[in-house]
Amino acid sequence: MENLGGGLIGLVILVLSIWAIIKIVQSGASTLAKVLWVLFILIVPVIGLIVWFFAGPRGGTTP
Repeated sequence: MENLGGGLIGLVILVLSIWAIIKIVQSGASTLAKVLWVLFILIVPVIGLIVWFFAGPRGGTTP
């Protein structure tokens, strides 16, 4: 029971990381920028998510 909070926080971070990576891949940013953002989120998940939220690529791909 005492580790339930840590597991839940880890699960939330995992879900948010996957969501952010999907949004990055769908963005209109260059391939290099996408790769760098994904690596940043994978290497430092919490800080990477926060920085991506405020400074990451926006918008989807254009048809």
